[in-house]
Amino acid sequence: MSNTQFDKSYARRTLLYVNILGTTQLHLRNPFIIAAWSMAFPGMGHLLLSKYLRGLVLFLWEIVINYKAHINLLILYSCIGDFEKAKQVVNIQWLSLYLPIYIFAIWDSYRSTVDLNHVCLLARREDSDIKPFKMNFIEINYLDKRNPWVATMWSLLVPGSGQLYLHRLITAFFLIVWWIIICYNSNFLPSAHCTLLGDFKQAKEILDMQWFLNIPSVYLFAMYDAYTNTIETNKLFDWDQAKFLKKNYQSSNFNMPFKK
Repeated sequence: MSNTQFDKSYARRTLLYVNILGTTQLHLRNPFIIAAWSMAFPGMGHLLLSKYLRGLVLFLWEIVINYKAHINLLILYSCIGDFEKAKQVVNIQWLSLYLPIYIFAIWDSYRSTVDLNHVCLLARREDSDIKPFKMNFIEINYLDKRNPWVATMWSLLVPGSGQLYLHRLITAFFLIVWWIIICYNSNFLPSAHCTLLGDFKQAKEILDMQWFLNIPSVYLFAMYDAYTNTIETNKLFDWDQAKFLKKNYQSSNFNMPFKK
Protein backbone atom coordinates (compact mmCIF):
# COMPACT_ATOMS: atom_id res chain seq x y z
CA MET A 1 0.00 0.00 0.00
CA SER A 2 1.33 3.44 -0.93
CA ASN A 3 2.51 5.69 1.90
CA THR A 4 0.99 8.67 0.10
CA GLN A 5 -2.45 7.39 1.08
CA PHE A 6 -1.77 8.53 4.65
CA ASP A 7 0.10 11.70 3.73
CA LYS A 8 -2.22 14.68 4.14
CA SER A 9 0.11 16.87 2.09
CA TYR A 10 -0.25 14.58 -0.91
CA ALA A 11 -2.50 16.10 -3.58
CA ARG A 12 -4.37 13.61 -5.70
CA ARG A 13 -5.31 16.34 -8.16
CA THR A 14 -3.91 19.85 -8.39
CA LEU A 15 -4.99 22.89 -10.37
CA LEU A 16 -1.50 24.13 -11.23
CA TYR A 17 1.96 22.81 -12.01
CA VAL A 18 4.86 25.25 -12.32
CA ASN A 19 8.20 24.21 -13.77
CA ILE A 20 11.04 25.82 -15.66
CA LEU A 21 9.48 25.27 -19.10
CA GLY A 22 6.11 26.76 -18.26
CA THR A 23 2.92 26.72 -16.25
CA THR A 24 0.32 24.02 -16.78
CA GLN A 25 -3.10 24.54 -15.23
CA LEU A 26 -6.59 23.12 -15.13
CA HIS A 27 -9.60 25.33 -15.79
CA LEU A 28 -13.05 24.88 -17.24
CA ARG A 29 -13.23 25.10 -21.02
CA ASN A 30 -16.00 24.97 -23.60
CA PRO A 31 -15.55 21.63 -25.45
CA PHE A 32 -17.16 23.05 -28.59
CA ILE A 33 -14.59 25.86 -28.77
CA ILE A 34 -11.72 23.40 -28.36
CA ALA A 35 -13.24 21.16 -31.04
CA ALA A 36 -13.64 24.20 -33.32
CA TRP A 37 -9.92 24.95 -33.02
CA SER A 38 -9.13 21.34 -33.91
CA MET A 39 -11.43 21.74 -36.90
CA ALA A 40 -9.58 24.89 -37.97
CA PHE A 41 -6.17 23.27 -37.51
CA PRO A 42 -5.67 19.78 -36.02
CA GLY A 43 -3.45 19.92 -32.95
CA MET A 44 -4.44 23.40 -31.82
CA GLY A 45 -7.27 22.14 -29.65
CA HIS A 46 -4.86 19.81 -27.85
CA LEU A 47 -2.29 22.59 -27.42
CA LEU A 48 -5.00 24.69 -25.72
CA LEU A 49 -5.51 21.78 -23.30
CA SER A 50 -1.74 21.69 -22.59
CA LYS A 51 -1.58 18.20 -24.14
CA TYR A 52 1.63 19.15 -25.90
CA LEU A 53 2.88 15.84 -27.29
CA ARG A 54 -0.43 14.92 -28.89
CA GLY A 55 -0.93 18.48 -30.11
CA LEU A 56 2.53 18.72 -31.71
CA VAL A 57 2.11 15.36 -33.48
CA LEU A 58 -1.27 16.38 -34.92
CA PHE A 59 0.07 19.82 -35.87
CA LEU A 60 3.00 18.34 -37.79
CA TRP A 61 0.69 15.78 -39.37
CA GLU A 62 -1.60 18.59 -40.57
CA ILE A 63 1.28 20.52 -42.13
CA VAL A 64 2.72 17.50 -43.99
CA ILE A 65 -0.50 15.84 -45.19
CA ASN A 66 -2.14 19.15 -46.06
CA TYR A 67 0.87 20.05 -48.19
CA LYS A 68 0.92 16.67 -49.95
CA ALA A 69 -2.84 16.69 -50.63
CA HIS A 70 -2.93 20.42 -51.58
CA ILE A 71 -5.93 20.88 -49.30
CA ASN A 72 -5.40 24.62 -48.88
CA LEU A 73 -5.44 25.08 -52.65
CA LEU A 74 -8.55 22.90 -52.83
CA ILE A 75 -10.25 25.20 -50.31
CA LEU A 76 -9.07 28.32 -52.15
CA TYR A 77 -10.31 27.31 -55.59
CA SER A 78 -13.57 25.95 -54.17
CA CYS A 79 -14.25 29.25 -52.40
CA ILE A 80 -13.75 31.28 -55.59
CA GLY A 81 -15.92 28.88 -57.61
CA ASP A 82 -13.16 27.36 -59.77
CA PHE A 83 -14.18 23.75 -59.16
CA GLU A 84 -12.31 22.35 -62.17
CA LYS A 85 -9.04 23.79 -60.91
CA ALA A 86 -9.85 22.46 -57.43
CA LYS A 87 -10.28 18.94 -58.80
CA GLN A 88 -6.99 19.19 -60.69
CA VAL A 89 -4.83 20.31 -57.76
CA VAL A 90 -6.08 17.90 -55.08
CA ASN A 91 -4.29 14.61 -54.50
CA ILE A 92 -7.03 12.07 -53.73
CA GLN A 93 -4.64 9.50 -52.24
CA TRP A 94 -3.29 11.92 -49.65
CA LEU A 95 -6.76 13.41 -49.08
CA SER A 96 -8.11 9.96 -48.20
CA LEU A 97 -5.32 9.62 -45.64
CA TYR A 98 -6.09 13.08 -44.25
CA LEU A 99 -9.77 12.66 -43.38
CA PRO A 100 -9.68 9.93 -40.66
CA ILE A 101 -7.05 11.69 -38.53
CA TYR A 102 -8.77 15.05 -39.06
CA ILE A 103 -12.01 13.62 -37.63
CA PHE A 104 -10.07 11.95 -34.80
CA ALA A 105 -8.43 15.26 -33.82
CA ILE A 106 -11.83 16.95 -33.50
CA TRP A 107 -13.39 14.06 -31.57
CA ASP A 108 -10.42 13.55 -29.23
CA SER A 109 -10.11 17.24 -28.37
CA TYR A 110 -13.83 17.36 -27.50
CA ARG A 111 -13.58 14.18 -25.40
CA SER A 112 -10.43 15.37 -23.62
CA THR A 113 -12.02 18.72 -22.78
CA VAL A 114 -15.03 17.05 -21.17
CA ASP A 115 -12.75 14.74 -19.14
CA LEU A 116 -10.45 17.56 -18.03
CA ASN A 117 -13.44 19.66 -16.98
CA HIS A 118 -14.45 16.82 -14.65
CA VAL A 119 -10.89 16.62 -13.31
CA CYS A 120 -10.86 20.40 -12.80
CA LEU A 121 -14.04 20.25 -10.69
CA LEU A 122 -12.55 17.46 -8.58
CA ALA A 123 -9.31 19.43 -8.12
CA ARG A 124 -11.28 22.49 -7.01
CA ARG A 125 -13.18 20.40 -4.48
CA GLU A 126 -9.94 18.88 -3.18
CA ASP A 127 -8.58 22.44 -2.81
CA SER A 128 -4.97 21.31 -2.43
CA ASP A 129 -2.09 23.75 -2.07
CA ILE A 130 -0.04 24.69 -5.12
CA LYS A 131 3.61 25.63 -5.49
CA PRO A 132 3.63 28.98 -7.31
CA PHE A 133 7.42 29.36 -7.58
CA LYS A 134 10.14 27.36 -9.34
CA MET A 135 13.82 28.24 -9.71
CA ASN A 136 17.00 26.53 -10.85
CA PHE A 137 20.37 27.59 -12.24
CA ILE A 138 19.08 28.53 -15.72
CA GLU A 139 15.59 29.98 -15.23
CA ILE A 140 12.93 31.26 -12.83
CA ASN A 141 9.19 30.76 -13.21
CA TYR A 142 6.46 31.92 -10.87
CA LEU A 143 2.72 32.52 -10.70
CA ASP A 144 1.98 36.20 -11.32
CA LYS A 145 -0.76 38.51 -12.58
CA ARG A 146 -0.27 39.79 -16.11
CA ASN A 147 -2.24 41.97 -18.53
CA PRO A 148 -4.18 39.83 -21.08
CA TRP A 149 -4.20 42.64 -23.65
CA VAL A 150 -0.42 42.97 -23.45
CA ALA A 151 -0.10 39.23 -24.15
CA THR A 152 -2.54 39.58 -27.06
CA MET A 153 -0.72 42.55 -28.58
CA TRP A 154 2.63 40.77 -28.45
CA SER A 155 1.06 37.77 -30.17
CA LEU A 156 -0.36 40.16 -32.77
CA LEU A 157 3.14 41.44 -33.54
CA VAL A 158 4.89 38.05 -33.51
CA PRO A 159 2.96 34.81 -32.83
CA GLY A 160 4.59 33.10 -29.86
CA SER A 161 5.87 36.23 -28.13
CA GLY A 162 2.69 36.45 -26.04
CA GLN A 163 3.43 32.93 -24.80
CA LEU A 164 6.98 34.04 -23.95
CA TYR A 165 5.44 36.85 -21.89
CA LEU A 166 3.45 34.19 -20.01
CA HIS A 167 6.50 31.91 -19.69
CA ARG A 168 4.86 29.11 -21.70
CA LEU A 169 8.12 28.19 -23.38
CA ILE A 170 7.07 25.00 -25.18
CA THR A 171 4.14 26.64 -26.98
CA ALA A 172 6.16 29.81 -27.58
CA PHE A 173 9.09 27.99 -29.17
CA PHE A 174 6.80 25.88 -31.32
CA LEU A 175 4.76 28.86 -32.57
CA ILE A 176 7.80 31.04 -33.30
CA VAL A 177 9.58 28.27 -35.24
CA TRP A 178 6.53 27.42 -37.31
CA TRP A 179 5.71 31.08 -37.87
CA ILE A 180 9.16 31.53 -39.41
CA ILE A 181 8.82 28.36 -41.53
CA ILE A 182 5.36 29.28 -42.81
CA CYS A 183 6.29 32.91 -43.54
CA TYR A 184 9.44 31.84 -45.39
CA ASN A 185 7.77 29.19 -47.55
CA SER A 186 4.76 31.36 -48.34
CA ASN A 187 6.90 34.41 -49.26
CA PHE A 188 4.55 36.37 -47.01
CA LEU A 189 6.99 39.12 -46.04
CA PRO A 190 8.26 39.82 -49.61
CA SER A 191 4.64 39.84 -50.78
CA ALA A 192 3.70 42.27 -48.00
CA HIS A 193 6.67 44.44 -48.99
CA CYS A 194 5.54 44.54 -52.63
CA THR A 195 2.00 45.36 -51.50
CA LEU A 196 3.25 48.35 -49.50
CA LEU A 197 5.13 49.54 -52.59
CA GLY A 198 1.94 49.25 -54.66
CA ASP A 199 3.25 46.41 -56.84
CA PHE A 200 0.17 44.20 -56.41
CA LYS A 201 0.89 42.05 -59.46
CA GLN A 202 4.31 41.05 -58.17
CA ALA A 203 2.90 40.52 -54.67
CA LYS A 204 0.32 38.08 -56.01
CA GLU A 205 2.81 36.22 -58.19
CA ILE A 206 5.37 35.51 -55.47
CA LEU A 207 2.83 34.52 -52.78
CA ASP A 208 2.49 30.75 -52.25
CA MET A 209 -1.16 30.28 -51.31
CA GLN A 210 -0.69 26.68 -50.12
CA TRP A 211 1.53 27.93 -47.30
CA PHE A 212 -0.10 31.33 -46.88
CA LEU A 213 -3.49 29.90 -45.89
CA ASN A 214 -1.87 28.46 -42.75
CA ILE A 215 -1.13 31.96 -41.47
CA PRO A 216 -4.64 33.02 -40.30
CA SER A 217 -5.04 29.91 -38.13
CA VAL A 218 -1.60 30.28 -36.52
CA TYR A 219 -2.04 34.03 -36.03
CA LEU A 220 -5.48 33.84 -34.41
CA PHE A 221 -4.54 30.81 -32.32
CA ALA A 222 -1.51 32.58 -30.84
CA MET A 223 -3.66 35.56 -29.85
CA TYR A 224 -6.50 33.46 -28.42
CA ASP A 225 -4.17 31.17 -26.47
CA ALA A 226 -2.25 34.09 -24.96
CA TYR A 227 -5.41 35.99 -23.98
CA THR A 228 -7.30 33.08 -22.40
CA ASN A 229 -4.30 31.70 -20.53
CA THR A 230 -3.50 35.12 -19.08
CA ILE A 231 -7.05 35.48 -17.75
CA GLU A 232 -7.12 31.98 -16.26
CA THR A 233 -3.67 32.37 -14.69
CA ASN A 234 -4.77 35.66 -13.11
CA LYS A 235 -7.82 33.91 -11.62
CA LEU A 236 -5.60 31.19 -10.19
CA PHE A 237 -3.22 33.80 -8.74
CA ASP A 238 -6.12 35.51 -6.93
CA TRP A 239 -7.35 32.14 -5.61
CA ASP A 240 -3.89 31.18 -4.33
CA GLN A 241 -3.30 34.59 -2.75
CA ALA A 242 -6.67 34.57 -0.99
CA LYS A 243 -6.03 31.06 0.31
CA PHE A 244 -2.60 32.05 1.63
CA LEU A 245 -3.93 35.14 3.42
CA LYS A 246 -6.78 33.21 5.04
CA LYS A 247 -4.27 30.72 6.47
CA ASN A 248 -1.53 33.12 7.56
CA TYR A 249 -2.80 36.67 7.99
CA GLN A 250 -5.15 36.26 10.96
CA SER A 251 -6.28 33.38 13.15
CA SER A 252 -9.98 32.59 12.91
CA ASN A 253 -9.98 32.12 16.71
CA PHE A 254 -8.81 35.66 17.44
CA ASN A 255 -11.45 37.73 19.25
CA MET A 256 -11.62 41.19 17.77
CA PRO A 257 -11.92 43.92 20.45
CA PHE A 258 -15.16 45.86 20.57
CA LYS A 259 -15.03 49.47 19.53
CA LYS A 260 -16.04 51.97 22.20
